[in-house]
Amino acid sequence: MRDWWLGTAPGEWVSMAVASDGSYGVPHGLVYSFPVTIEKKEWSVVKGLKLSGFAEEKMRSAAEELISEIIDAESDGHTLLARL
Repeated sequence: MRDWWLGTAPGEWVSMAVASDGSYGVPHGLVYSFPVTIEKKEWSVVKGLKLSGFAEEKMRSAAEELISEIIDAESDGHTLLARL
């Protein structure tokens, strides 16, 4: 919350769960943790960070798991919000 309120320092970023804009191969709209900068209470995904093959695979796997959980919840006739 501190960074969201005060912003990130120049050249610094924080991790935040936000709706994907398609960055790093994460499907558009999926809520996922990304590196972000924050200025004037507006966040922006940091683009172009170099990722290892291991990191890319872990991100792909995590995104697939999140999508699977959404599909499972919806196939049970529930929304994720209704389960909270």
